[in-house]
Amino acid sequence: MSRMAAGQSAGGATLQAVRGYWEALRQNGSLPRRDQIDPRGLAMALDKVFLVERIAAGQARFRLAGMQLNDLMAMDVRGMPLSALFDPAARTRLAAELEQLFAAPSVLEIWLEAERGVGRPALSARMLLLPVIGSGGEPGLALGCLVAEGSLGRAPRRFAIAGMVRELIAQPALRVMPETELVAEPLQPAPPRSFGKPALRLVSSRD
Repeated sequence: MSRMAAGQSAGGATLQAVRGYWEALRQNGSLPRRDQIDPRGLAMALDKVFLVERIAAGQARFRLAGMQLNDLMAMDVRGMPLSALFDPAARTRLAAELEQLFAAPSVLEIWLEAERGVGRPALSARMLLLPVIGSGGEPGLALGCLVAEGSLGRAPRRFAIAGMVRELIAQPALRVMPETELVAEPLQPAPPRSFGKPALRLVSSRD
């Protein structure tokens, strides 16, 4: 039976390193883009990180995944739903939190406990999900990391949710032009706003 991780402290450090890399990619408080993510920047956790994309309300599937995810499921998880890692009782709650992660957006951390049985010893894990936008600014992606502690045993291993924390991400503040910058001009349709970069334009129609 293989050992999944050295311990909770090592796992916590790995999650912090992945979160730190993600934070470093944020520019002016906006979300990182998919094309900014360089595997070399995640070398400390490359076998534990993954990328998922939203495919429907509350549903996401793996686009990329490290070897630890494949070991847990005893197969290549690319193209599979993220919910495949969870037991059926946990999937409804996972779906609700995933939808909030993409809509808000927010950071999601989940504490997990695997089911036990013959050939399946104690196995716990922590999962971190960090929202990312596509190269063109489209929402619906998340960078993830899963660190586990315990013996893998007989795969596949699926998890129940033992705890969960969702952290709302601060977005760039709206910039309101000073009164001296107001210019009278005809009202026009507002241009589309790129995800994660809200903007406010004031128009004055003084007499």
